[in-house]
Amino acid sequence: MKIALGVEYLGTDFHGWQIQKSGLRTVQGVVEPALSKIANHPVRVFCSGRTDAGVHAQEQVIHFETQTSRIDGAWLFGGNANLPSDVNFKWAKEVNDDFHARFNAHARSYEYKIHHHPVRSSLKTGYYLWEPRSLNIDDMRKAAAFLVGEHDFSCFRGSMCQAKSPIKTIEYLQIDEVGDDLIIKVKANAFLHHMVRNLVGTLLKIGREEESTEWMLSVLASKDRKEAGPTAEPQGLYFVKAHYQNI
Repeated sequence: MKIALGVEYLGTDFHGWQIQKSGLRTVQGVVEPALSKIANHPVRVFCSGRTDAGVHAQEQVIHFETQTSRIDGAWLFGGNANLPSDVNFKWAKEVNDDFHARFNAHARSYEYKIHHHPVRSSLKTGYYLWEPRSLNIDDMRKAAAFLVGEHDFSCFRGSMCQAKSPIKTIEYLQIDEVGDDLIIKVKANAFLHHMVRNLVGTLLKIGREEESTEWMLSVLASKDRKEAGPTAEPQGLYFVKAHYQNI
């Protein structure tokens, strides 16, 4: 049978999702042993979207195969009993044999959180990017609108990206103000490596009025990573969820 689970984690002390040969602490590296104890056999999991070091997840989706019969609650609560406090399963359910956490997802959504205040917040360190400078939010929103739709996003593509095509479709890219915080929300059919952090870094240059809103159009047309802004720090990025037709 095939089991899917929703996984929440605080990425601060993880070196990303994927197991590394170096033995560094990763989310996959703690999730697989936890499930293996419940299954009574080694488990290999597949995720909806790998995250980098320091990046968080509200609902990563994973799946694995097993011949061990357990009720959903056993995978959920038994798995959580074997996990450290900075990662937990939110739900577990049996899915169809043709389900795949990565390939069945038709879209993914992320949020990037910025604490926009002259004084840093100790409580938000590690969870938000701190931006003490003044920002023109209206200009950031105007520039963000240029990115909605289908485009070649090579200008936001990280050097380690393994995607076959840089052409992706952004469904929405919005910037919400919540008190002293900015929440940048984006949903697309797929993302390139570092794409969200790179577009956030580009939007911040426009918000600081270092560049005009129209600069975003020239960056996009260039298809050149060197033309865009810097990569925003990882702690503000959250994988929100993967979107499926049947789960």
